[in-house]
Amino acid sequence: MYQLSKKLRAGVVGATGMVGQRFLTLLAEHPFFEVTALAASPRSAGKTYEEALEGRWRIAEPMPDKIKDMVVIDASNADALADACDFVFCAVDMKKDQVIELENSYAKAELPVVSNNSANRWTPDVPMIIPEINDAHLAVIENQKKRLGTARGFIAVKPNCSIQSYVPQLTPLLKYEPTNIVATTYQAISGAGKSFKEWPEMVDNVIPYIGGEEEKSEKEPLRVWGHIENGTIVAASSPLITTQCIRVPATDGHMAAVFMSFKKKPSKEEILAEWASFAGLPQKLELPSAPKPFITYFDEENRPQTGLDRMIGGGMGISCGRLREDTLFDYKFVGLSHNTLRGAAGGGVLTAELLAALGYFG
Repeated sequence: MYQLSKKLRAGVVGATGMVGQRFLTLLAEHPFFEVTALAASPRSAGKTYEEALEGRWRIAEPMPDKIKDMVVIDASNADALADACDFVFCAVDMKKDQVIELENSYAKAELPVVSNNSANRWTPDVPMIIPEINDAHLAVIENQKKRLGTARGFIAVKPNCSIQSYVPQLTPLLKYEPTNIVATTYQAISGAGKSFKEWPEMVDNVIPYIGGEEEKSEKEPLRVWGHIENGTIVAASSPLITTQCIRVPATDGHMAAVFMSFKKKPSKEEILAEWASFAGLPQKLELPSAPKPFITYFDEENRPQTGLDRMIGGGMGISCGRLREDTLFDYKFVGLSHNTLRGAAGGGVLTAELLAALGYFG
């Protein structure tokens, strides 16, 4: 396993929210990182973390003892965070222009940012990373630093949580030139930052609309599969992707029903072999959060299941099943990923592990 010579100091911005809380549980005993700062809105600033939460701890794991008495910093105080941290995770609930301004202020204070927010996902020189898939996009950071005028400050983001349930399975099949992809995602309520207690109308209910989700689900895979050109990331032009995104009464776990056609149709055996062997740089480096295997295929007809399989690989693994030929498309399958682990905080932690291993934190 790759080892750092010493732990890096990590801050969590948006620490009182659900994703921020998840970051804190993942970082509690992390071999690479130590939490040295918590930041949130002015309403929480100056209070201890436990006081700021006011009983709103939402994660099943108990609140780590070492953070309970940490005093929360105002998230707008970039200089204070830069003094306390080597880098920050950012998971705030703010308007897009405010997020961009905030994250830029951190980067310009020479504080690298690993962002869970969507605001900078289409900034041309900001890499949007699924660590196993497009680590090569990290090279664009040097161009971003030139634009920002920084020596070590930059922003890296993770993509939308729902695409993790089908983009990993499609990636090793790009060599067969997929032409058309249809994906319907069945997304857990934690993706909206809520529990059943807070959202009782989701009990025994399905809502066939999630604002902005379908556009993200159709466009973000193409950026992940894109390439660097003239110091910016250029999205891939194909395949054509169309999606529907549906909210379902599950606590965690996003499922996808996927249909796919190819110019060079592979056999079912070739697809299964591609999935079984697919691994990325995190697996090669044996990073702490990297699942092995990256993709798990189930032969059972009734798998994967959200309740049974979302925690595969500690919630960082991708699972799939029901691969079979289709009457309209070449093939169809079902995919599953954990939305608050692989799709949110866990994906951010793995991205930070990769950045640390490759020397981007200095």
